[in-house]
Amino acid sequence: MSGGILCAGTVVVDVNKVIDRYPARDHLASILDVSTCTGGPGLNLAVDLARLGTRLPVAIVGVVGADLHGSVIRDHCAAMGIDASGLVTSERERTSFTDSMVEQEGGRRTFFHHVGANADLTADLIAAQVDRLRPRLVHLGSPGLHPLMDATDSAGDSGWVAALAAARAAGAATNLELVDLPGERQREVALPCLPLLDTIVVNELEAATLTEIDPPESGVGGSIDWAAMETIAAGLVARGIRELAVVHFPAGAVAASRDGQTWRQGSVRMPRDRIRGTTGAGDAFAAGVLLTRTEGRPVPECLRLGVAAAAACLTELDTTAGVGPAAEVLAEAERLGFHPDATPLRTQ
Repeated sequence: MSGGILCAGTVVVDVNKVIDRYPARDHLASILDVSTCTGGPGLNLAVDLARLGTRLPVAIVGVVGADLHGSVIRDHCAAMGIDASGLVTSERERTSFTDSMVEQEGGRRTFFHHVGANADLTADLIAAQVDRLRPRLVHLGSPGLHPLMDATDSAGDSGWVAALAAARAAGAATNLELVDLPGERQREVALPCLPLLDTIVVNELEAATLTEIDPPESGVGGSIDWAAMETIAAGLVARGIRELAVVHFPAGAVAASRDGQTWRQGSVRMPRDRIRGTTGAGDAFAAGVLLTRTEGRPVPECLRLGVAAAAACLTELDTTAGVGPAAEVLAEAERLGFHPDATPLRTQ
């Protein structure tokens, strides 16, 4: 595995339930379809990288329960060629799961999450796999969902800080993904990690929370203030990101580097009738960016594959099933075209 990609953190089973509408409190909605898949920002990235066809070996670190959902996760990793020897079985907790309510019209989703075995994840488990595998890249996700990792020691450092420090000490590049948390809590768990990150790939709401900059309009069809989005990305760099901050949103993505450069990329023009769900699209975007980056490709190509992978993800309810080989998702994105305000593809 030496020189591969190690993904660590949130490992769950997603139970996707398509509903006719999201009801008001005390009212009824109909569940139209139910499907089960693996999920979580730690595991999704590993699966998406495998689906995109990374040439690097991929491994996962996390904690599952001694239950059917734990077996589902292990079997999926085996099928995808992901090294799951870093998955630990908790004897006291069930495998973490998320009930995802997906609205039939437009694919918007709401999550109900059970922490479960993710509560047993520790920095020591991650550091042990870093030491064993000596990866090129360590990806972590997500602060705020792991009580032992979120707790701080006598020096005020969390398990996330400790795991990132171990990765950097081993010579690995580092990346972090987030989930939606209340603002103060998000800043509490994530900001101390930023100086230990080579890259961060987050959505505009998470980035705005960390930078305390109000996010502009971000939806497809709206009037996008791309300069404001670049300011938010640059704000992440100013708070410690060592190389590249990438911010994605429905209309596209921006990136900002330590040397002051910025880039823009419009999202794929997805026909509404092809969108089945948005769960996992952010992870797919991150996988596209990181795969291309590990290949040493220019930032515009990283963003291009990112939006292409995200678009492919939208075609399935499953968090990863829509993602295919990089060449195929790029070709389909080029066929559909991109929303405006993207800079021309260029090298740097």
